[in-house]
Amino acid sequence: MLTILGFVMIATFLVLIMMKKMSPMAALILIPALFCVLVGKGAHLGAYVLKGVGDLAPTAAMLMFAIIYFGVMIDVGLFDPVVRGILRFCKADPVRIVVGTALLAAIVSLDGDGSTTFMITVSALYPLYRRLKMSLVVMTGVAATANGVMNTVPWGGPTARAATALKLDAGDIFVPMVPALATGLVAVFLLAYVLGRRERKRLGLLTLDGAGTATERAVPEPAAGEPVLAGAGGGFGARVRTSVFRTVSIRTGKGRGATAGGGGGTAHAGTGATATATEPAPADDFQGLDPHRPTLRPRLYWFNAALTVALLVLLVLQTLPIPVLFLLGAALALTVNFPHMADQKARIAAHAENVLNVSGMVFAAAVFTGVLTGTGMVEHMARWLVDGIPDGLGPHMGLVTGVLSIPLTYFMSNDGFYFGIVPILAEAGAAHGVGALEIARASLVGQALHMSSPLVPAVYVLVGMAKVEFGDHTRFTVKWAALTSLVVLAAGLLYGII
Repeated sequence: MLTILGFVMIATFLVLIMMKKMSPMAALILIPALFCVLVGKGAHLGAYVLKGVGDLAPTAAMLMFAIIYFGVMIDVGLFDPVVRGILRFCKADPVRIVVGTALLAAIVSLDGDGSTTFMITVSALYPLYRRLKMSLVVMTGVAATANGVMNTVPWGGPTARAATALKLDAGDIFVPMVPALATGLVAVFLLAYVLGRRERKRLGLLTLDGAGTATERAVPEPAAGEPVLAGAGGGFGARVRTSVFRTVSIRTGKGRGATAGGGGGTAHAGTGATATATEPAPADDFQGLDPHRPTLRPRLYWFNAALTVALLVLLVLQTLPIPVLFLLGAALALTVNFPHMADQKARIAAHAENVLNVSGMVFAAAVFTGVLTGTGMVEHMARWLVDGIPDGLGPHMGLVTGVLSIPLTYFMSNDGFYFGIVPILAEAGAAHGVGALEIARASLVGQALHMSSPLVPAVYVLVGMAKVEFGDHTRFTVKWAALTSLVVLAAGLLYGII
């Protein structure tokens, strides 16, 4: 009964948020509370929730101060050179922009923290996507999938958990998996290229003319029944003339136009109406990376770069707990860059919305995971899945583990999967002569999909900053992320790693 109720609870949650009948935060709280009562353990709801909150409190603290730290680093201009390089590469071509999204997300993901990756990626590319009316779910989907593949670095979490759970060396798990993970990353870039081509077909290709402006080619009318990517900034039939993004001066906000390189242009709608390229941006746009913003600290650039490098090195070396590192880093960054109290308060207030949204989602997820674990539903679900494996698949437990990791890491936290499920799979594999190392490597396969799980706090940083509904992100991303995970699994089998 607990097995059935567990699957029904998860399915109910996903259906309600994908149909936009409930907000993710409300669904994460109310649905598990209801099912806790249904299984007859309503009297223990408080204990389950407090246990879940206690388990996730360090994650909430880490995300809170990571958002402040990297928010300050973005404010003071630390990442502006990277942004300029990406935008020079992207120019105004949708294919380059989507591939650039994957590239930027993959590079930043080397720090092992998803929230950092998403903050930098969205801050750099959101104004560009909005200016060119590109689909924002393409940005969130590609960034999340790229981060999921790169999240397998030994200091990123999953590899360390697998090593701890099975008492193995993280290097022995990760290093042999590099070829398979590299193949998965190639698949992400291929996916980005395909999605970019779809966006180019929908919006048209912007090309440079002799005047130094980017003019869009005529856009063909869509065929009947042709799908339109959700979350797009504009419809079919639009012709845009805009300036080339040479100076990366993309500004959005109330009362200001979105400009790029200081040049102007016109936009011709299919109805014949015209509007200047400096028309007011939608009210929900946020400040892009304005190269003249007053928060820039060019004289402190190398201090901020050294501080960030030191922070990431200490993070990789695990010298201190990650929440403590970001807490100290945020305090130091604020004090040095904004010595006046009023400026510090202004910077904290500027990022308060993201902090509140993400920390709130973490504690809401604590209710879901607390009930799922406390009632025993997750254990019964895992046992049911493992017991359902035919004896004939025993010698292929590596393959079985890889396949199971895709849905299980989506519906469960990494802690629950690696400390609760992987040891069971390793035990079953050992009975058939399959080594623990093979099981551990196979358990990393599902991480591309895991990063879009509603139980991953960082994904709410992504969709919140990109102003994308979580249900839209889920509908768009799940199929592509699952496909990427299958590519990693197939590569692991082909290379003899799994």
